Amino acid sequence: MKLRPLDFVAIVVAVLAVVGVSVSAYGNGADPTGVSIQSDDGEFLYPLNKPRIIEVEGPIGQTIVEIDGNRVRVTESPCRDKICIAAGWLENTDDWAACLPNRVFVRVEGGERSDGVDAQTF
Repeated sequence: MKLRPLDFVAIVVAVLAVVGVSVSAYGNGADPTGVSIQSDDGEFLYPLNKPRIIEVEGPIGQTIVEIDGNRVRVTESPCRDKICIAAGWLENTDDWAACLPNRVFVRVEGGERSDGVDAQTF
């Protein structure tokens, strides 16, 4: 099979389209900027760039949230299963952890998602 000149043009256009879509989909978006912590006392916003320890009171006790190195995690919680602690460090926009028994919800805010798939999708 012999390739014609327009075949080469079609191949180049297809390769450029794939590269453009890949850069758009997997390129670095804006970095997350803050943390939203919701509890029975309300919703509080904290910047991700300032390290701090936050104590959040809930119906069954105190949940400790740590912000450090542009990421956040739950370090202590009075709940039984400690799923919120097992979530580990939250670094990407829309990452979240929740302590349902203590009614505390932690979510990374700002920026753009770097991908369309998150852990909750699976």
